[in-house]
Amino acid sequence: MKRNTIGFMLAALIVVSIMGCGNKNGERDMDEASEYELLTVSGSTAVITSEYSATIRGRQDVDIFPQVSGKIVRQCVEEGQRVKYGQTLFVIDQVHYRSELLTATAAEHAALAQVKTAELEEQSKRNLFNKKVVSNYALTEAVNALELARAGYEQSKAQRMNAANNLSYTIVKSPANGVLGNLPYRIGSLVNEQLTKPLTTISDNSQMYVYFSISENELRNLIEKYGPTENIIKRLLKVSLILSDGSIYQYQGHIEAISGIIDPQTGSISVRSVFDNPEHQLLSGGIGNVVLKKYKDNALVVPQTAVFEIQDKYFAYRVIKGRAVLTPIKIQDMNDGKNYLVTVGLKMGDVIIADGANSVKDGMAIEKSSK
Repeated sequence: MKRNTIGFMLAALIVVSIMGCGNKNGERDMDEASEYELLTVSGSTAVITSEYSATIRGRQDVDIFPQVSGKIVRQCVEEGQRVKYGQTLFVIDQVHYRSELLTATAAEHAALAQVKTAELEEQSKRNLFNKKVVSNYALTEAVNALELARAGYEQSKAQRMNAANNLSYTIVKSPANGVLGNLPYRIGSLVNEQLTKPLTTISDNSQMYVYFSISENELRNLIEKYGPTENIIKRLLKVSLILSDGSIYQYQGHIEAISGIIDPQTGSISVRSVFDNPEHQLLSGGIGNVVLKKYKDNALVVPQTAVFEIQDKYFAYRVIKGRAVLTPIKIQDMNDGKNYLVTVGLKMGDVIIADGANSVKDGMAIEKSSK
């Protein structure tokens, strides 16, 4: 604290010495009142904007991989095409899988016939057992044979269903609405379930996720002001997006989620915002800057023209009993190019020089401009 005070005093002495240097009539000038625009500091609700680097992702980026092996015999779409849920993208050679389905269907029918035969045998043995013609062992043997036939039938049904699924997988369909990415595999390409690169990627970009990060201190300040993250999300309703070319995206977004985990490498917290994308201007993989607005009540806002800087310290001139009093202050940039938020050094009701502060001398007689 003492070090900061000494720094402010040193900076003030520098200001006085610089402004008084070369002026032989300094005392007379100090007593001669100069006109300046004055401002009475008052509290107001300040809107503080902050920009954060952001990455843009589709709300749902789906990698499409084949579920069966074979050659691509039909390609039904092109790169960048907009597709709908269930639309056919590729067809893989079906001959082998049709054959497997026919074989499995035949096996299912045979297994069903065996069940019906076993049912007849079981019923016959049961009638004979009731008439005490056959033993309990013979009846039990017939019952077991029926259960075995039924199990075989269930197994054949499963094999037929698996064959039908494999055949259906030869028609690769879109699992979502969206836009297609690259198509690295074309007609004639041999594909299988072990591919490392997908057939294509579908990006659902009707809405886009825009990710950015805030520092741990920023999150703690927000929690202190608004409470839990659920309340922060409700209060920070709207965010804006500056695109990579510097233009402002026409639709505003909103914060949807704040991560509860701090990245140990950066010390930051990931925030996910959502933007509507009806014209499909936003592309998955793009970059931009998110503009976040924060509101501060009873803020002391002064014009930038009232503040000057010396050796990384900021000053303003209060006017007390008609004299300029050099006052060290601390500020927060509001990022509007016009104003600063004063956090230390001024209070409500202080009168300050609003414009041209860097040409004033400490102790100079000041009167309000008549303009």
